[in-house]
Amino acid sequence: MTSSDSAQAAPQKAPAKDPWDLPDVSGLVVGVLGGTGPQGKGLAYRLAKAGQKVIIGSRAADRARSAAEELGHGVEGADNAECARRSDVVIVAVPWEGHGDTLAALREDLAGKLVVDCVNPLGFDKKGAYALKPEEGSAAEQAAALLPGSRVTAAFHHLSAVLLQDPGIEEIDTDVMVLGEERADVETVQALAGRIPGMRGVFAGRLRNAHQVESLVANLISVNRRYKAHAGLRVTDV
Repeated sequence: MTSSDSAQAAPQKAPAKDPWDLPDVSGLVVGVLGGTGPQGKGLAYRLAKAGQKVIIGSRAADRARSAAEELGHGVEGADNAECARRSDVVIVAVPWEGHGDTLAALREDLAGKLVVDCVNPLGFDKKGAYALKPEEGSAAEQAAALLPGSRVTAAFHHLSAVLLQDPGIEEIDTDVMVLGEERADVETVQALAGRIPGMRGVFAGRLRNAHQVESLVANLISVNRRYKAHAGLRVTDV
């Protein structure tokens, strides 16, 4: 065989996938557990305004329905279990204090779902906010341990609830750090983030790296207090 024959026989490498070639997620139903709280309500509002079908969940269905009516844009309200069952993607935006108990109670309802944990374990004292470290390593890793039948990712940690809920603000100028084990799941969450004008989802590692992402919120709180701001993040050179 000649050298030219060998070259012709060599297998051709597939071109590298464009990391910004993200899936169409416009048809997915997004549930928001804790959708009556500031962060959850703000995310629900922004996603629904962008055209996403959104269901917000609460322990009390009546409270969720009232909040959904207030948000408009086709948002529906339900109790947490119904919200989980009816959604393709479920964002967890509950208070850290109830995180473990809430997810443990919804294990069956969340089976097979793509779960996006945006909870930040924080403590507060007279010196300000500080990060807590769960036994599992992070809130996201706790979610993964409690939901073995779900595909758990982490994202939406660094968003200002004030900006999210302000109808006078058209764009949210920030990047969203997305963490997860499977590329397809991460890209789905990136694409959801990109549905919100001004926002971009950026892959930031696997779930074992979620603690420092969650913890950074304590620093942003300090920034906001000093500069009277609603600080977000931008990742440069990507």
